[in-house]
Amino acid sequence: MPHSVKLSGTTLTKSYTSWPRNEPAREWAALTLLSRAAPDLVPTPLTASTDPTPRMTMTVVPGQPLSGRLTSAQLTALGSALETLWSVPPASLASIDLGMLVDRSRAGLTVLRDNRGVIAEAAAAWLAWLDGGPLDLIAVRDPVVAHGDPNLANYLWDGERVRIVDFEDAGLGDRTVELANLVEHLAGRETDWDPLVRRFCPDPDRFRTARCLWAGFWLTLIGPGGPSAHRNPPGTAEAQARRVLRLIAAGPRDDRGRRGC
Repeated sequence: MPHSVKLSGTTLTKSYTSWPRNEPAREWAALTLLSRAAPDLVPTPLTASTDPTPRMTMTVVPGQPLSGRLTSAQLTALGSALETLWSVPPASLASIDLGMLVDRSRAGLTVLRDNRGVIAEAAAAWLAWLDGGPLDLIAVRDPVVAHGDPNLANYLWDGERVRIVDFEDAGLGDRTVELANLVEHLAGRETDWDPLVRRFCPDPDRFRTARCLWAGFWLTLIGPGGPSAHRNPPGTAEAQARRVLRLIAAGPRDDRGRRGC
C-alpha cells in the first residue's frame, strides 16, 4: 500500500509513502473535481502539503467496504455511484496511461510464458492475442472520470448507498475500460456482474477486449513471482490463467448474448 492513513474525528490524513505515477496530484485533482460536482459521493479534500513527503487531509465518508458476493441492493447502489461518477466531465484530469499497463502486462506475461502448464499456455495465448492488434478498440471513446482502482474495499456501503474512496490512480479514462477493470478485479470474483453490465450495456467487442487486457494484467500480479502471488491461496494463479484463456477464446457474440445488450 503506497500510503498510510490517520483518522482524527471527521477527517482523515493520508501520507503517501511512494508516488511513482504522481498519485497525490491525481487524487487531489479528482477529489477536488468530484466533491464540487457530486457532493457526498467522495471525500472532500481539505489541505495538501509536500513537506517532508506528500500528505493530504480530507473528510471521512460513511460506510463499510464492500466485499465478497454483493447483494442485489449493493450492486444497484454501486451502479448508481458509478453512474454519478461517470456523469462528471473529466476534461481537467490527466489521462490514464493504458500504454504503461500494456507494456507492464506484456513484460510480465513474457516471463510467465517460460513456466509450465496452464499459466504458460495462458501467457502465450495473451501475447498472441496482443500481437493481433486488438487495442485500437479501447482507445478513449466515452471519456469519464476513471477511478482506476476498483477494489471492492474502495466502495463504502452505508446500507442504502455507495460512496467511493482512494483516487490515487484516477484520471481521464474510458467508461468501457473502467467497467471491464471492475469486472476483472480479483476482489469481485464472487459477484455476478451481469446486472451491472446490462445497466451500462457496453459495446461487446470493446468490452471483451478490455476484459482480456485486465485479465492478463492480473495474471502478472498473482502468477509465479508476481508481487501479489503470496497473498492468494494455492491455485489462484491457475484459475486466473484459465479465465484468460476463456476470455480470449470467447467471441463478441458470446458476450452480447450472455449480457442481453
